[in-house]
Amino acid sequence: TMLNVRTAYADTLLAQQQIKVQEASVELLRRELEDTNRRFEAGTVPRFNVVGRDSIDRFPQSAPIPIDYPNKSWWMEVRSVQSIFEGGKIISSLKTAKLLKEQAYLNHRTVVADTMLNVRTAYADTLLAQQQIKVQEASVELLRRELEDTNRRFEAGTVPRFNVLRAEVEVANARPGLIRAKNTLRIAKHNLANLLGYHVPETVLEDIPMSLTGELTAEDFDVDMSEAIAEALERRTELAALEKAVELGEQKIVTARAGYLPSIQVFSGYGTQSSRYYTDLTEEVHGWFAGAQLSWNIFDGLLTKGKVDEAKANYRKAKVSLDDIMRKIELEVRTAYSNFREAQEVLESQKKVQEQAEEALRLAKVRNEAGTGTQLDVLDAQTSLTQARTTQIQALRDYTVARAKLERAIGQTLVQSGMDN
Repeated sequence: TMLNVRTAYADTLLAQQQIKVQEASVELLRRELEDTNRRFEAGTVPRFNVVGRDSIDRFPQSAPIPIDYPNKSWWMEVRSVQSIFEGGKIISSLKTAKLLKEQAYLNHRTVVADTMLNVRTAYADTLLAQQQIKVQEASVELLRRELEDTNRRFEAGTVPRFNVLRAEVEVANARPGLIRAKNTLRIAKHNLANLLGYHVPETVLEDIPMSLTGELTAEDFDVDMSEAIAEALERRTELAALEKAVELGEQKIVTARAGYLPSIQVFSGYGTQSSRYYTDLTEEVHGWFAGAQLSWNIFDGLLTKGKVDEAKANYRKAKVSLDDIMRKIELEVRTAYSNFREAQEVLESQKKVQEQAEEALRLAKVRNEAGTGTQLDVLDAQTSLTQARTTQIQALRDYTVARAKLERAIGQTLVQSGMDN
């Protein structure tokens, strides 16, 4: 499978389980908001009810004076009820539902951003592992050629057996590095496949058949720390989600305080019922009616007070959490900025090292062939070249990851950067 970073992002959005959970939460809260809207609309328009009853009343027959009282009755009415005042509870419920949906959406964006950062890091690690294999293979090949050259010199009688043994030892010492690099690539691929939500068949025992396109590169990225902090405080979804939590705390206080206030409705309608004074059920009375009703809990055992105190405590907690996350975000930006500057400086320091190491190896070989140098000089130069190549690709990986973490800390959308398609 050929994979580039954009495909990795797309596959992650489709398959990552944490993202799916957050999307389900957003959908659930969207449906709850629709239900709350319907309840709110039901509270702002009259409700119409049709009710009726047919009953039989039984009286004891031991009364001293016989009474011919109807023991059957019926009634029916159509009633319209309109809420006039609910203590702000209905509007607060609607605002709460909207805030919960917005908060869930922000949490979803946070999970997506964190997951994209993990994918970007894992992708860079896999590219690093691929290039480390190339470096180790080149190192083994250089040492193998040196061994062949030393064998020819030994057979010609120009170098002692000791030089051959030293070259053989150097080749043997280089092979574990190549083995470890291949294992690192296998692990990196498994980690990346897991983040992308790929199902690895049971028949794949070791290396996943997945090849990454592109190489680690370093694109310029200029940012001022003070501007980065300001941008982070404006764009970070974690901060926005906690701001919604503070607003939710305010609405919960409103809802709790509604218990102190009365509930008022007006009603009107038309009704008909059997006469109370005739046994004939066809005798009925009917007419219009209207009125108002008030319900007010004068004392509820301090239940409302407890709810208000709890809502206020949660509101204060949300405000403290908001202040705390602001400080943490600022610290995260400062740390990410410092790490990025370090990676930038290390990468800058390694720009010409590989070229210098390659030239040093060439000169060491020339001097050795001319008899003015030693085999040790050549081996040292080869080791230095391998180290320079390893440091170079590690610096590119560190730069890519440091930039990704800085962009995440600022709240920028993770786009392709530091890696070619």
